[in-house]
Amino acid sequence: MILDSFRLDGKVAIVTGVSRGLGQAMAIALAQAGADIVGVGISDSSETQHIITSIGRRYHSITADLVHSHCAADIVSEAVSELGQVDILVNNSGMIRRDDILEFSEQDWDEVMNLNLKTLFFLAQEVAKQFERQGHGGKIVNIGSVLSYQGGLKVPSYVASKFGVKGLTMSMANELAPKRINVNAIAPGYMVTDVTTDLRRDEKRNASILERIPAGRWGQPNDLAGAVVFLASSASNYVNGATLAIDGGWLAR
Repeated sequence: MILDSFRLDGKVAIVTGVSRGLGQAMAIALAQAGADIVGVGISDSSETQHIITSIGRRYHSITADLVHSHCAADIVSEAVSELGQVDILVNNSGMIRRDDILEFSEQDWDEVMNLNLKTLFFLAQEVAKQFERQGHGGKIVNIGSVLSYQGGLKVPSYVASKFGVKGLTMSMANELAPKRINVNAIAPGYMVTDVTTDLRRDEKRNASILERIPAGRWGQPNDLAGAVVFLASSASNYVNGATLAIDGGWLAR
């Protein structure tokens, strides 16, 4: 049955940035599909843990500052030690810094690029090594943005990092597909999260954003649920190097 190919029973997923927003919603979706979750980040994820364990799935929290990529190997090692294996990685953690191009600081550039791109790559690398050790492939889902396709305003490091996520997803897929490792990405549009609070409060900016979205609304974190389960499951076994926009039609305008 086709629905069986979306099930994740017996799988273990590492999800970064699970305390709230998009990461929390995706972790819950994977758990609802049957996966046990390793949640990684610096913020308290007890709410996410409560939700996931209440639906009968295991949850293990790892505290790590993902601005520093050297933690990648330890994250994978601890995930395997606690839950026995790793089958899925959702590279969700990210940050954004806003300033004019002429005023943008080196610190804001480096911190965004380190978290959004450098650690994303090295965590994916460590997970792929674990997939090889286990011998049955796996799924890597990177989180890009509609700014993986567009230039944006006042967010140069974010745009550079998200273009990089799209490119790295394709590059990794080229080398890892023969090893039965699927690497794909999701590009969320304008979503209701902490990051967009100021935009949504700005009446003029909010109106201009909504005017462009064919769906006529901001996205909700749960709008990513179907996409992440698809890309983490055997239903996507012949999907490699793709970036799936979940944007209410924003890029189609």
